Order: sequence, then C-alpha cells, then structure tokens
Amino acid sequence: MLSSFKKSASILTVMLLCLFSINVQAQIEDSTKANLTIEDSTIQIAVELEPEDTTQQTIAKMYNDLDNMKRFTISGYVQAQWQIADSSGVASYAGGNFNNGVDKRYSVRRGRLKFVFDKGFSKIQFQTDFTEKGVRVVDAYARFTEQKFYWFSLQAGIFDRPFGYEIEFSSNTREAPERGRMSQILFPNERDMGAKLVIQGPKFGIWNWLKLDVALMTGNGSPDAGVGVSDFDKRKDLIMHLNANRSNLSESIKYGIGVSYYNGGVVYNADSLSKVATYKMYTDKDGVQTFKVDSVAPDAFAPRVYVGADAQVQTITPIGILSLKAEYIQGEQAGAASTTKSFATKPTVSNPIFSRKFNGAYFTFVQNISILKSQIILKYDWYDPNTKVKGDEIGKKSSEGNKSTNATDIRYDTFGAGVAYLIDNNTKIVAYYDMVKNETSSNLSGYTKDLKDNVFTLRLQYKF
Repeated sequence: MLSSFKKSASILTVMLLCLFSINVQAQIEDSTKANLTIEDSTIQIAVELEPEDTTQQTIAKMYNDLDNMKRFTISGYVQAQWQIADSSGVASYAGGNFNNGVDKRYSVRRGRLKFVFDKGFSKIQFQTDFTEKGVRVVDAYARFTEQKFYWFSLQAGIFDRPFGYEIEFSSNTREAPERGRMSQILFPNERDMGAKLVIQGPKFGIWNWLKLDVALMTGNGSPDAGVGVSDFDKRKDLIMHLNANRSNLSESIKYGIGVSYYNGGVVYNADSLSKVATYKMYTDKDGVQTFKVDSVAPDAFAPRVYVGADAQVQTITPIGILSLKAEYIQGEQAGAASTTKSFATKPTVSNPIFSRKFNGAYFTFVQNISILKSQIILKYDWYDPNTKVKGDEIGKKSSEGNKSTNATDIRYDTFGAGVAYLIDNNTKIVAYYDMVKNETSSNLSGYTKDLKDNVFTLRLQYKF
C-alpha cells in the first residue's frame, strides 16, 4: 500500500509540474523547457529557464559596445595649396624647398587621418599623413592615467616633443600656415619617439591649470615619407616643459606662460672603428671667427641644449577675439657644415658635427572679425643659427687654415601677413605672404644682398 501511495504521489507531482510548466510558457515565450524521466518509481525532472541575469548581461554588453563606439573617433583634415615664389628653386620653410626651375606649385601640405580611442584614463592614438611625397607615420602612442590621484599620466610611442608652445600647437588650428623657421630646424616634423610623464591636476580640480611634461626621447625625430627613423645611440634626450594657463573670473581674458628645457646630444662615433670630428667656434690669432676641430673623448656627445620661454594672451574685443603669442629659444645646437637641422641619422666621417650657439623667437598677432567670419594674421620670427658671427664676419678666411663660416651661419628674419576666411565649421581659406630677409656678407658669395625667396600661399583646408 505504501508503494501504491508513493506512485500516486509521484504521478500527482508530475501533473502539478506540468501545469506549472504550461503556466510559465504562457508568460515567457520560448524560454521554458521541461524534461521528464520516470525510472524505478523515481522521477527526474529538469526545467531549464532563461535566467534574468542573461538578459541583463546582454543589455550591459550592448551599452558597453555603444560606449566604446562613442570613445572611438576618426578625424582628419586636408590642406591643399597653391604657392608662388619670387624665383625658381628657392630654399623655403613655407612648405619645403621648391624644385629646380619651379617657382609655382600645387601641393598637399598635409593630409591627415587620425584614429583615437579614449576611455578617459587610457588613450591610444594613431595618425598618418598622406601627401604627394608619400605616406608617413605622424602619431602612434598610448597614454595611461593613474586612478588613485589622477595627477600622473604616462605616454609612450611617437608624439609631439613637449617643448614650448608652437611645437604642440595643431597645424589645423594654427593661424599661420607654417611653424617658424627655428621650430622646423630644431624639431623636424615636431614629433619624436620615446616616453613622457605628465603631471597635472584632475580636470575639474583647483590645480588643473598647472602642467609639467618630462620626456625622454631618442632625439632623432619622427619618420618622413619613405624614410624610417631609429635610435642610433645609447643616450636619450631630456625634454621638460612647465606651463600655467589661467583666466579672469569672466573668462574674457585668458593667458598662459611656460618655460622649457632640452638636454640631449649627438654621438661622435660613426661606428666602432672611427670617430666623427666635431668642430666648435674658435677665434684665430687675427681675431677671425672660424671652426676648429675639438679634441674629445671617443664616447663623447656633441651637446644639444636649449632653454625657452613662451607666453600667450587672448582677450575679447568689440570685433572679435584678439590673441597674441610669443616664444624665445636659445642654446647650443649640434648640426652639420651645411645645415643646423637636428640629425635624424648618425653623423658620418664625411658629414661631421658643427656646434653653434643660436637664438630665435616668434611673435604672432591674430585678430578675429566675427561679423565677417575672418581673421587678420601677422607674424614675425627670426632664427640666428650662429650668434658668434654677424654680417661681414661670415665667410672670412682664417690664416690658420681653420674651416670658415658659411651660408649656414646666416641669420633669417621672416615677416608674415595674411587673412583667413571661415566658410563653415569645416572649411577655411587662407591667403598668406612670407617676406624673408637674410643677413648679408661681403665675404660670402651669393649673400651680398637679400635673396629673392618670398613666398605667397593660398590654402584651402577642410577638416572633419
């Protein structure tokens, strides 16, 4: 009888569970499965229901995917331009030298495409440049901010050298078409490879206005179109920039100041078997400034040491925003006989190092005219690659047989003026004229008078 009772109870249980299963199916479509097995008076029942947290996980994943999509951005810009030079084949810092026999040219000055994934505390950025000269890497770096104090960030890869103001100021928002001559010579392509520590208060904290960048870079610059750049010595260059940005309570006036320091060098050794000569300025017995071979240790470095100061101010006027920017740099540069441009490759016995003291600066004035959606742009910059000589001292021969100074030691002053018209938020046209004045010397052939190397630029820029 007890056995009969157990069987009756089991059958009743099955019926109740079946009714429960039907009820669940009525409420949750296609989400219930019931499997019944009766064996030796033992009933095994498995009911599989879709758990609630599976739906929540699906929704959470969708939100996460949407959030990642919002954090991933693609942007870029194209600067197409037409230029006219005073004469054919001139050397120029208004977008590069003109080819022989050419005084008018079309070019794509910059064709940038940038990919950024930014999660706030972490960020990666890739940027490439497409021009008629080829394709090159502009940026490729990762950045991380610690999550306890939010004061310290570490960045590594290829990125802007953190020196001064103009180097890191984006080319698509800069008013003048190009950076100054000095910036282009000391910091070719603006970027370098290495790592930097950024110390800055949290975004909405009371110390966010103060920022310190400390970087260790290779010192060789970034890749050019079709030309790679790799580290060729064991020494790394130290770069530091401390800057402060403030405003008045109404934010009608904004201003910033900064100081910069660069300490690096170029190795003397061409390879393990030979040593590159280095030349330094020397006053011979007749008082002539010349270059003389410097006696150095085999593993020594020619110094690259710069110090700089920068300042910016922006205010609102009745016709629009007015901004003034200035920067001054001086120091010692390790260049070559024919150029003071920073080395991108290891110097060789046939291309030795020439050390020179230099200075330079730029001053930019920009007045926005809001009603006309336009800007008036004025800029002046100078670069003196060798402050030890000037005028007719350049090119003088030495009776002691030392190497003479040459055209590389000529100072240049550039006066720029232009207007920009904003067609819409994406498109603008810039018309700009560079008037270049070079130092002259009666002892230097080809530089007894000012060169005809002024350049007019008409640029169309579109950014997205």
